[in-house]
Amino acid sequence: MSLTVGNTPLAFISEPPAPDGTPGSTPNGAGFWAKLEGFNPGGIKDRPALHMVRQARAREELRPGATIVESTSGTLGLGLALAGIVFGHPVVLVGDPGMEPLMCRLLASYGVRLEIVTEPHPAGGWQQARRERVQQLLADIPGSYCPDQYNNPDNVDAYAGLAHELLARLPHIDALVCSVGTGGHSAGIHAVLRRHFPGLRLVGVDAVGSTIFGQPARPRLMRGLGSSIHPRNVAYDAFSEVHWVAPAEAVWACRTLATRHYVCGGWSTGAVALVARWLARTQPGQTIVAVFPDGPWRYWNTIYDDEFCNAHDLLGTVPADEPDPLATPAEREVHHWSRCTRISDPLMPHTGEPAEGPAHGPARGPGTEALVAGRVMGDPR
Repeated sequence: MSLTVGNTPLAFISEPPAPDGTPGSTPNGAGFWAKLEGFNPGGIKDRPALHMVRQARAREELRPGATIVESTSGTLGLGLALAGIVFGHPVVLVGDPGMEPLMCRLLASYGVRLEIVTEPHPAGGWQQARRERVQQLLADIPGSYCPDQYNNPDNVDAYAGLAHELLARLPHIDALVCSVGTGGHSAGIHAVLRRHFPGLRLVGVDAVGSTIFGQPARPRLMRGLGSSIHPRNVAYDAFSEVHWVAPAEAVWACRTLATRHYVCGGWSTGAVALVARWLARTQPGQTIVAVFPDGPWRYWNTIYDDEFCNAHDLLGTVPADEPDPLATPAEREVHHWSRCTRISDPLMPHTGEPAEGPAHGPARGPGTEALVAGRVMGDPR
């Protein structure tokens, strides 16, 4: 069966019709363009999973038939499962109790061995607990390889193809809106686009409770964006501003997208849509592109489940018309939609040198990939 990664749809998300029934805007009016990465077999992270594995094989860091070991909250795991099938590698993934049952069953059906850590790390939360278990597995499995999505420049480079897909469709882009987790797709897409559009603004979307941009780390309900560690692929110097979004606000945005536009997605999609919608409204005439990382199916029992949302007090919240402004990311702890235009790397406040890990590298990745995986059966998602 042929599995195509890339060439995902680009949809225009217009403002809804006015209360008097006046039709909504056209692509020449208020609204934004959404890159629908949920149309990849497993989501946006199919791109870096395939690229990181391919590059590791080319450098002979990953030997033929060796085991791939990595931490995941879900989407990268699907991409690595695909890469393992395509390139012939066993895959061992480390998740945590927040991983959805559907995701666990899908990964198992793709032949992945999944381990679940049982306790969060006291400082780095579930992410650090997963990473420590990865290190144990690497020591136990001879010849195994970890892509290290948080610090691997290949994660960044993999998104050059997505950037070129945007360039082929849009003559100009003023702002790019991306959720931030590992930092890969925001850094990779922006690195290519800014060569064509020097005035391009990169707008980051983070989760309340994430420490990426200098807020205190707290337990987070949302998965796929945010972090309790500081990934070195985050291109701090590229961001014009960052927004933090709370779970109830993301749920409102997801359900509004579904009702008004027949477009759905997960936590990252909702958070990004909220911010892109505000930019389109407050900066009319500008071309704004938002990256929607995945589709809705993974979230049937969370975002789109009333029982879950009621249990977590996620329904009935309508986001404010404007985000709360912060002078600096550390000014105060945020609990709802907030915005800051002064961005710096929390790990390099004085010396100008990062405290750990390599910095992100220049984009040098491939274009869109079409892959044939004859051994994949059934639904590729």
